[in-house]
Amino acid sequence: MAVSFIQSGIGFPDAQQADDSIGGLLAVGGDLSPKRLLAAYRAGIFPWFDDDQAPILWWSPDPRAVLVPGEMHVSRSLAKRLRNGGFEVSLDLAFAEVVQGCAIKRQGRSGTWITPAMGVAYGHLHELGYAHSLEVWCEGRLVGGLYGLSIGAFFFGESMFSSVPDASKVALAHLSKQLKRWRFQFIDCQIPNDHLRSLGVKSIPRTQFLAALAANDESKTRLGNWTFDADCRAC
Repeated sequence: MAVSFIQSGIGFPDAQQADDSIGGLLAVGGDLSPKRLLAAYRAGIFPWFDDDQAPILWWSPDPRAVLVPGEMHVSRSLAKRLRNGGFEVSLDLAFAEVVQGCAIKRQGRSGTWITPAMGVAYGHLHELGYAHSLEVWCEGRLVGGLYGLSIGAFFFGESMFSSVPDASKVALAHLSKQLKRWRFQFIDCQIPNDHLRSLGVKSIPRTQFLAALAANDESKTRLGNWTFDADCRAC
C-alpha cells in the first residue's frame, strides 16, 4: 500500500491501508494536536518517530499486541515483588515525571522516540483528562511507571520505565487489575515482542482490533484524574 501524506484536516486513511511490509506505516505528516491524536487512536493509529524536525510517522501494525485486563501473567518472582517489594503505587500524581522517565535513553539504544514535542502533546491530553500515568514509588522515590490514554473501554499504552528491577511490571500488574474492575476490554500494547508475550500480551489481527474499536462505547470514557479503587492498590 502507498503511504499517505497528511497536509490538512485531522482525518486519516483507513488503517487497513497501512504498509505491512514496513511495519504498518500508514501516513506521514500532520501535527500532534489533541484533536488529531484522539482521531488517530479512535481509528487504531498511533504516532511513532524519533526526530521533532522530521515529519510525524503514523502506524497501524498487523498484528496488534493487546493485553486483556486481568489476564497478565504474573510469575512467582513478580508475585513476590508485588507482595514484599516495598513498592507503593499511585495514579495520575506525576504524569510529566513518568513521561520523562520513559523518555530516558535505554541501554543499547541511540535515542528515544519520546521527543520533547511528544511529551508536550501527551501532557495536553493529560490536562484534558484522556492521558493517564501510573507511578511506582519506593521510599518516596519514583522508580517506575507507565502512561497512555483512555477512550471508552480501551487503554492505549504508550511507554513504561523502571529504574529498579520489575517496577514497570508492578505498574502494569496494578493497571491490569484496576482496568478489569472497570470492565475495560483491551490494554493496547501496539507492537508484539517476546517481553510482552511473557507478560500475557497476545497478538490479534488488525481487523479484529479495528472491529472492537468501532464498537467501543466512548460515552464510558473516564475523563479526569484517576484514582485506585481501595482494593486495587494491592495485587
